Amino acid sequence: MVVQDDLRTLIRDIPDFPEPGILFRDITPLLGDAAGFARALDWFAALPSARGATAIVGIESRGFIFAAPLAAHLGVGFVPVRKEGKLPHAAHAAEYTLEYGESILEIHQDALSAGDRALVVDDLLATGGTARAAARLVEMTGATLTGLAFLIELGGLDGRALLPDRPVDALITY
Repeated sequence: MVVQDDLRTLIRDIPDFPEPGILFRDITPLLGDAAGFARALDWFAALPSARGATAIVGIESRGFIFAAPLAAHLGVGFVPVRKEGKLPHAAHAAEYTLEYGESILEIHQDALSAGDRALVVDDLLATGGTARAAARLVEMTGATLTGLAFLIELGGLDGRALLPDRPVDALITY
C-alpha cells in the first residue's frame, strides 16, 4: 500500500533505546511532516471501525496525538484513557502487564455510556496488554467497542493474541 510505504519512510529507527537491544520506532519525523501526519489521520478516519463511532478513545500518552485530532475530524468526542491517579473524577480501572512490569489504566466512569460506539486509538501495538486494558475499560462503561487502531504494530510480539474477537487495524507492521 502506497500510504504505508510513504509513511514508513517517516519513521526513524533508534537502536538501543530506551535500553540496549531495543529498536525504538520514532514517530516524531512523521508528526513533523504535515502531509504525512494528515495521511495517517485519513487512514484512521477511513477504517470501518471509525465509521459510526460516537467517540474516539486515546491511550496515554502517544495515543492522544492521533485520537484527539481524529475525533475532531470525525466530529465526535475524545475520551482519554490515563495512567492510574491522573483522572480527577470517579474512574473504572484495569490492570495490565507490560514488557517490564504491571500497571493500571483508568477511564472516567461517565466518559461513555451504553449507546456509545467507541474506537480505541494508540500509536503502537506491541504485546497487547495496554490495548486489552483499554478495550476492557470501554466495555466497563457499557459502550460498544467498534475496534482498536494503531499506527504501528510490532508483529513479532503478537499483541493481537490478547485481543481475540475484537477488530484490530494497524497501518504499518514491523
